[in-house]
Order: sequence, then structure tokens, then C-alpha cells
Amino acid sequence: MTIEIKIPSPGESITEVEIAAWLVKDGDFVEKDQIIAELDSDKASLELPAEESGIITLKAKEGALIAVGEIVCLIDTSQAKPTMLASKKSAVSKTDTSSEETKTVEIKEDATNKNTVKASPIAKKILDEKGIPYKKVQGSGTNGKITKEDAINALNSMGSAGSGFRGEERKKISMLRRKVAERLVAVKNQTAMLTTFNEVDMKAIFDLRKEYKEPFKEKHQVSLGFMSFFTLAVVRALKMFPEVNSMLNGDQKITYGFQDISIAVSGPKGLMVPVIRNAENLSFKGVEKEVKRLAIKAREGKITVDEMTGGTFTITNGGVFGSMLSTPIINPPQSGILGMHNIIERPVAIDSQVVIRPMMYVALSYDHRVIDGRESVGFLVAIKEAIENPISHLMDDNPMAALEL
Repeated sequence: MTIEIKIPSPGESITEVEIAAWLVKDGDFVEKDQIIAELDSDKASLELPAEESGIITLKAKEGALIAVGEIVCLIDTSQAKPTMLASKKSAVSKTDTSSEETKTVEIKEDATNKNTVKASPIAKKILDEKGIPYKKVQGSGTNGKITKEDAINALNSMGSAGSGFRGEERKKISMLRRKVAERLVAVKNQTAMLTTFNEVDMKAIFDLRKEYKEPFKEKHQVSLGFMSFFTLAVVRALKMFPEVNSMLNGDQKITYGFQDISIAVSGPKGLMVPVIRNAENLSFKGVEKEVKRLAIKAREGKITVDEMTGGTFTITNGGVFGSMLSTPIINPPQSGILGMHNIIERPVAIDSQVVIRPMMYVALSYDHRVIDGRESVGFLVAIKEAIENPISHLMDDNPMAALEL
């Protein structure tokens, strides 16, 4: 029996996907639930599993845009899996018909034979296209398996005799990355974006984390990081300045009575922005658990469209990559985004004395069509107040209760 494998729906608003990579070849035998392709949409990436075991026939090429519900391959379930005996016979011997007698000639395995080297399907494709011998690539995967990253590193490092490597790689941008690019350009062209800055003394947060980090992790199985403090500070500031929690829809302005906070994280296919729903109802523990859950799913490429849809305000942390100061770009159709940066010990004046404090620059980019200067500056000052005085502004003067210890 032959079954049809169709493109599944990643989400309600997605009508087509792009075949980012086939992980099998036409005519291969595939096992049930084996991942046979990677798919990209304009919002998320997903994997396509084989629904049954059998011989696969591909019906679409890599890079093709395929509508949801369209057939991309067939699997003939009546075909049995090739036996190891048959494979060995075809690989070890062949018939030499150049003489009068029929002779069996042994093919000795050579170190250059790519079939004896383990490599992922994408890594094999990269190396085959560039003609790079597998034996010259050091695999970093399990049991020395060559990964996609190993293949890409080989392209950048391999040279020829007497000269450096001067090759180049041309790779089609993924559908997700193209959509992100379009949205970023649209934001710059279609909004009146401005950025305001402030600086925050992180000493109070450092002191709290030093005192409560270990018992918090021991009880809740999650770290007490900076993100929970900033998320709850944003929730407080949005309640104080609801204009920042607004967005335009045609000639109407929508102001939300809830705080769905988008958190920008770096994923394998680029920047992803999962959403913490109803952050106003979460405690420190709740925020940290949700941030961890969403970040892991995004980095593993398992985040769903629904988990990245919506959001009324965004937080992005360039500090994890060493950024000292930046002007973050608004995540449309939202009207504001808070940028966190790295923490550096600097001399500051406190009570007429110069002291060394861990300082962070924070930035608020906002759409001036929706948010005025008073709201934008006031919002950022509210963030500064909450971070510098978290016990009074975020913990109701009771850190133990706020941290559920």
C-alpha cells in the first residue's frame, strides 16, 4: 500500500511552508516516525516525520513552497527493509566481465570511502556539494559523527596547497529569516520609532540573588535569574503607563488590560520571540519556569506558532552576548520593547561618594505615534525604580513570601 504524506498545519494563520531540507533521498527506506524533512514557515520551523515504514518517493524539491495539506512524498509500505546480507554482498563484490571467465573482485574499503564515515544528512550534503573528503573533517557528534556545524567549519578552514581557502558558500535564506527581515524593514519604514535610555544600579538584585539563589533553586528546581525581576518590573510599569501596552490597528488604538510579555531568545533558525501569557498573574517562580520552558523549546526548534503569537510588549537581552548599549527594534504590531544590556562595574556617585556598582544600561524603543515622551520616559524610570528597589516595589517588603520560600 502507498500512503501520501501531506504538509501539516503549523498554525491557523499559516497557509504554506518551505522545504528547508530533505533528510532522506528518493528511494530510501524510512522507518515509522523517522524525521524525513525540516520545514520552515514565516513564524516557526517544524519537522516532518514518516507516518509509516517503507520506500519513500519525494514529490517536491528543497526550497519549494508547498501549501498546507499538499502531498510532498509517498511511502510504499509494501516494500520490506533491505537486509544486511544483501547490502554487504552488493558492497563487497562485483562481477568482472573483462575476461572469459566470470570472476568475483573484492572491493576493499578505502579510508576515503564516505560510506564508512558517519555524518548527518545535512553535513553529507554540504561536503558532497563542495567536494570535501569526509576523512578530512573532524566530527564532534556522538561517536565522532560529523554534524552540520562541523561541515560548515570545514568550509571556512580548509585550504589548498600554497594558499588559503578562498571558497564561498551560497545558501538560500530560510522562510522564517526572510519574514523576520521583512518585518524589521517594515518597522523602520512604517513607525515613528524613537529610543530613550537610562541606567540601572543592579546591586540590590545582586544582593537578593546572593542570599536567595540557592534556596530558590533547591525548592523550585529553577534558577533565580535577572529575567524574572525585569519581567515583573515591566508588568508594574505597564500598569502605571498603559499607553505603552497599546498598539495601532488601522485608525484605532487598542490598549490591553493584561500583560503578555514576549521574550526574545536566540534559536537555531535565528531570533524567536515566545510569549509569557498573563505575566501579571505570575510570581518570580512562575516567570522563571516559563522563561526556561520557552527558551528550551525555542532552542530545540520545538516552539509552536501559538507560543510565539500575540504579546503586548517585548523584552530583549543583548547583554548575554556582551552588548553594552543598543537601540532595539520594535516587535510589530507592539508599540514598545525594552532592551537589557551587559552589567559592568563602574564608578558612580551615591550620597556624594564615588563607589563601584554593577551598572546596566537599559533602552526603551517605542512608536511615537502611540506613546508620547512623558509615557516613555516615565515607563523607563519606573523600570529603574523597581530594579533598584525590588523589595519594596516587586516583593511587598517580604522577599521570602515573594520567592515562595
